[in-house]
Amino acid sequence: MTATPTNAARLRALLRQDGMLVAPAAYDCIGARAIEDAGFPLVYMTGSGTAAMLGYPDYGLVTMSEMADNAGRIAAAVKAPVIADADTGYGNELNVTRTVQEYARRGVAGLHIEDQTFPKKCGQLDDKEVIPAAEFIAKVKAAVAAKLDPDFIVIARTDARAVLGLDEAVARMNAALAAGADIAFLEAPQTVEEVAAVPKLVRGPCLLNLSIGGRTPLRDLGEAERAGYRIVIVPGLLLQEAMSAFAATLSELKTQRRLPDATINVRERLRRMGAPEWDALRDKFKD
Repeated sequence: MTATPTNAARLRALLRQDGMLVAPAAYDCIGARAIEDAGFPLVYMTGSGTAAMLGYPDYGLVTMSEMADNAGRIAAAVKAPVIADADTGYGNELNVTRTVQEYARRGVAGLHIEDQTFPKKCGQLDDKEVIPAAEFIAKVKAAVAAKLDPDFIVIARTDARAVLGLDEAVARMNAALAAGADIAFLEAPQTVEEVAAVPKLVRGPCLLNLSIGGRTPLRDLGEAERAGYRIVIVPGLLLQEAMSAFAATLSELKTQRRLPDATINVRERLRRMGAPEWDALRDKFKD
């Protein structure tokens, strides 16, 4: 009997294929299922969105267990592999070790850890601080050593561009790859020219964060693919659209005092949440 590939192994297989992977971000299972239904092969769990779901700004207020639990719920809701934000790893090398193992046990295919001080801030903000490069690389080594599954993907993220400049950020990415990281994530390049330069300067596969309203000006995914990126994540897309839709719908309800027309009926909502699979399971046990 052939063993079923792990989520991490399926992500490895995707990375071996040609072309750039695009991973819109989910902050809950509804968004994750929408991403999968739309045909995207990879889901990203946004840390900023997870914080927002819990009622907090992206200021490092969410704990490792809260993040891991949300990542696990999302991973269980979809067949597509999930990569997840793991902030700074929530402490030193010992904390990073536990973080990697907790995420992996919940079925997450990969995660990224960053070099900000703790508590961290949203990567698109200016007033960030980063830890010394040697401390960051020690965390990367700990993450790689902590893998429960050799296919688990460790993504090293640096926020040094905003603090120490592009050259230092590139140096940290190359050091992280040399320490065993699978993918380099240089956060917030600030010009289109920098976006194009990063995959040429970094000696390994690169991830690009295209955050709506963020510091990176690129909007064309084709340009990112031509530059050589292997993964693009789009963290704020669904959260922004949801917040805008919430405000508009609630305003209509308050001012017009009538329910808006339904865009999706009840049966379709249930279908999108997997009702046919549960119906089939129930019918399987009927006489």
